[in-house]
This record gives sequence, C-alpha cells and structure tokens, in this order.
Amino acid sequence: VQLQASGGGLVQAGGSLRLSCAASRIIFSYNDMVWYRQAPGEQRELVAVISSTDHTNYADFVKGRFTISRDNAKNTVYLQMNSLKPEDTGVYYCNALGAGTYKFTWGQGTLVTVSS
Repeated sequence: VQLQASGGGLVQAGGSLRLSCAASRIIFSYNDMVWYRQAPGEQRELVAVISSTDHTNYADFVKGRFTISRDNAKNTVYLQMNSLKPEDTGVYYCNALGAGTYKFTWGQGTLVTVSS
C-alpha cells in the first residue's frame, strides 16, 4: 500500500510549487507525516516532517524556503516549496512515520523539475 504524492511539475528557478499527499484519517491522526526526495543518482533524503501535534522539522537545505503543513479536516499533508533551485529537482515522496516505522512502501512520488 502506498501514499500518492501529487503537485509536481516543471518550474523555473525562483518559482513555487505545492505538493499534496492524502492519507486515511487513522493514519493521518496518529503518525508523523514526512516528505522525502530523491535526486537522480542520489539516495532518498528527508526534506521535512510534521508531527500529529504540528511540530515541524526541516532539512537544512530547505529551511526558510519550504513549509510543511497538514489539514486535519482533509487528512492531507502539504509541502509548499518557494524559491526553488535547480538542486531541488527530484522525485518527492510522502509517507507516514510512527514508532520508528514507515507505514507505507514508497510509491512513485511526484517529479519536481527546476530549470535554471
């Protein structure tokens, strides 16, 4: 079972995109929600995490540019990406994390391409 991220696309450097990822209410309510990304030829890396109590954490390379948020009414987590850079290019994935375990296998993700 996978979560499906959406909202990727092609954008120029300096532009913005908003990614979305919906989950079931139970999963959404009791787990941290995370965004990862994987650049071509690179390993998957953590971008941001938001807890069930809205505590957030970001990788240093996105601090001040990306914002993770959650809409509890829609059971959806978002990743607002501003001031995008070419090095932000990659496939972005979402997942749920609870008790140190990812709840889903990694899906296809959504591709973000930032042109210079």
